[in-house]
Amino acid sequence: MRSFASAAFSLGLVLAAPAFAQDQTADAGQDDVHDAGPIVVTAPYVRSLDILGNVSVVEGDELARDIRGQIGDTLTRQPGVSATSFAPGASRPVLRGFSGERVRVLTDGIGSIDVSNTSADHAVTIDPLTVERIEVLRGPAVLLFGSQAIGGAVNLFDRRIPRKVPADHVHIDAIGGYATNADDRNLGSSVDVALAPNIVAHLDGSWRKTGDARAGGYVYAPGIRSDLLHLAEHEVEDGHADEAAELTAQANSRGKIANTASETWTAAGGLSLINDGGQLGVSVSYYDTNYGVPDRPNTEHDHGGEEEGDDHGHEHGEGPVTIGMKQWRADVRGEVEMGDGFFDKLRIRAGYADYQHTEFEGDEVGTVFYNKGVEGRIELAQNDRGGWRGASGVQYSHRDFDAVGAEAFVPRNLTDQFALFTLQEFTLGALGLEAAARYETTDVRAPTLGIDRSFDSFSGAFGATYDVFEGAKIGVSVARAVRAPSAEELFSNGPHIATQSFEVGDVNLKREASWGAEASFKIKTDAFNLALTGYSNWFDDFIYSAATGAEEDELPVFQYFQRDAKVWGFEAEASARLAQIGGFNIVGDVTADMTRATIKGAGADRNVPRIPPLRVLGGLEAQGERIDARAEVEWTDDQNRIAAYETPTKGFTLVNASITWRPLPDTKNLSLSLAANNIFDVDARRHASFTKDYVPLAGRDIRLTARASF
Repeated sequence: MRSFASAAFSLGLVLAAPAFAQDQTADAGQDDVHDAGPIVVTAPYVRSLDILGNVSVVEGDELARDIRGQIGDTLTRQPGVSATSFAPGASRPVLRGFSGERVRVLTDGIGSIDVSNTSADHAVTIDPLTVERIEVLRGPAVLLFGSQAIGGAVNLFDRRIPRKVPADHVHIDAIGGYATNADDRNLGSSVDVALAPNIVAHLDGSWRKTGDARAGGYVYAPGIRSDLLHLAEHEVEDGHADEAAELTAQANSRGKIANTASETWTAAGGLSLINDGGQLGVSVSYYDTNYGVPDRPNTEHDHGGEEEGDDHGHEHGEGPVTIGMKQWRADVRGEVEMGDGFFDKLRIRAGYADYQHTEFEGDEVGTVFYNKGVEGRIELAQNDRGGWRGASGVQYSHRDFDAVGAEAFVPRNLTDQFALFTLQEFTLGALGLEAAARYETTDVRAPTLGIDRSFDSFSGAFGATYDVFEGAKIGVSVARAVRAPSAEELFSNGPHIATQSFEVGDVNLKREASWGAEASFKIKTDAFNLALTGYSNWFDDFIYSAATGAEEDELPVFQYFQRDAKVWGFEAEASARLAQIGGFNIVGDVTADMTRATIKGAGADRNVPRIPPLRVLGGLEAQGERIDARAEVEWTDDQNRIAAYETPTKGFTLVNASITWRPLPDTKNLSLSLAANNIFDVDARRHASFTKDYVPLAGRDIRLTARASF
C-alpha cells in the first residue's frame, strides 16, 4: 500500500514538472505579476458545498476578535461548534457533539499530524495567530477528507506556501494583542517577498504568553465544593483544624485557576514558484508550547493518617502536571493548469511532521509521546461541462506513534490508510445535485502486542438542492459513512495522569457505520439571510468512552464501548439589516444549535457523554465605514441529559461587546479592536469538557487587538 501511494505522488510530481518548466521558460524576462487567485474554499472544484454540507468562514476582523490560543476556543461562536476546553492550552473543536476521532483539524486540506485527536489534554499544533482564514465544514461533504471527519472538519489556511505574487513585491501581515483575564500577550507576523517575477518567499512567526486564567465565580463546581466541605467536616471531627481550614478555603476558592498558564511560539518559512502553468511550493515550520494541566482536587476522605492530597500509593511525581510540546513540519503544495480538456487542474498536497510532547509531573518527566506521520493527496479537478463539474483523487497517510514512560497508556502502534474519493456536482437549471464516494482501507498494528487489524470501508453521499425562488433554496442529503477504530480505541490500557483517568481500549472493536440525513432551507438577499439545517445520524456499533465507576491505580476507569446510537439536532443562523442611522447599518443576527445523542442499551436509551446543550446567541451590530460596534448575548441551557457517572452542567448567560476602528480612510488594512467578554463575570462551564467541574471558562476579559495588512 505504501509503495502504491509513493508511486502515485511521484507520478503527480512528474506530471507537474514539465508544465512548470515550460511556462517558466515562456515567462522569462516578463515583468507582469502572475496571480494564483484568492484563497478559495476547501473544495474549489464545485460551486459550493451547500448541497452536501454547510460551511462557515471566519476571517478578517471577526477572526481577530475571536482569536484565542487554541483553535477550539476560537470557533465557539460558530453554529454547531463547541470546544473541549480541557485547559486554556489545549482545546479542540466539537462539531455537532462530535470530537476526537470524528473531527479532523486540517491545514490546507492536510491533517495537523499531531496527537490532539487521541486525548483532550493534547493541544492542536496550529497557532491561530498564523492563520488568515478558517472554514468549518459540517455534513457529508467532509468525506473528502477521511472517515475520521464523520462529524465534521475544520480547515485552516495560512500563507506559509504563498498562493500569489505580492502586487507591490512585499506583503506584510501582523496581529498583536493583550487580554486582561490571564495577562495574555500575543504577537504574530508574516512577510511575503517577491524574489523574482514568479518566485515568492515567506517568513512568519508568533508568540503568546499567558498567566493563570481567572474564573468568574467559584473555581470548583457545586459537586466538588460539597465534597471538599464534607471532608473539612471530617477533619474537624478528627481534630485537624488546620487541614479543615485548608479544605474550606480550597472549596471557596475564586479567581485564579491554578496551573493554567501557557507559552507558545512558532516559526516558519516557505517558497513558491507561481506562473500561468500553475504553482509549486514548499514550507518548513516549527511549533513549541508549554502549558499547565489543572489538577482535580482529591475529595476522598483519608482513613489512613496520610496528609490530605496524598496520592494514596499512586506513584506520581511531586508538583503540578505540565506538557511541553514541539513539532517540526514540512509541507508541499502544487497545482498544474491542464487546459480546456476534461480535467482543469491537477492538485498535489502533502505534509510530514515529527512530533513530541512530554508530560511533566513537577520537575520529573512522566511520559513522553512521539508521533511521526505523513499525509498526502492528489486531486484531479474537472472542467465545467454543461453544469457538470467535480474532482477525484487519492489520499494516503501513515502514523508511527509511541509513548515511553511509567504511564504510557498506549503501546507503540502504526497506522496506514489509503483512500480513493470522488465528488461530482450537476446543475440542471434550478436543480443542483451532488454525489460523493470514498473507499478507504486502514491497517492498525501494535507490534509489541502482536496485533494487526485491517479494515476496508466504503462511504457515499447523495444530495439535491432546488431554487425555490431567487436567493432561496431547499436541500436534502443522505449519506452512509464507515470509520475504522483508532489505535487508542483499540489498544489503550493504562493510567493517563494528565487526564487523571485509567483508559481501557478494546482490541475487538468493529467498524463504526452510520446512516445520515440532512435537510436545509436557506435564503440569501441583500437585506436578509437565513439558514436552517436539521440532521440525524443512526450509528451501528458507535464507539465511545465512558466512566465505568471502577477505579484502577487510584484513578477512575474510562473504557471504550461499542453500541448502536442516534445523534440528531439542528443549526440555525439568521441576520437582517434592521435600519440605517447616519452612516451606520444596524444589523441583527441570531445563531442557535442543539444536539441530542443517545446510546441504545438493554433497557432505556442512555445519553452519550459530553454532548453540548441548546445554545442561542443573539447580536446587534452597527456597521460603518470606519467603525463597527457590536453587543451580543449568549445563552446556554442546563445540560441534565447525562451519561452514567457524568455530572450535570448548569446553564449560563454571557454578555459580550466589541468595537473595531479602522483609522485609515478607504481601506481596511489597519484595524484596532476592543472587546469585553463575559462582562458580568459569570460562572460558565462547557459540558463538552472533561475538566468542566474544576476548569471553568474565563471570567471577565478585556481584549485589545491590532491587525495590519500591507
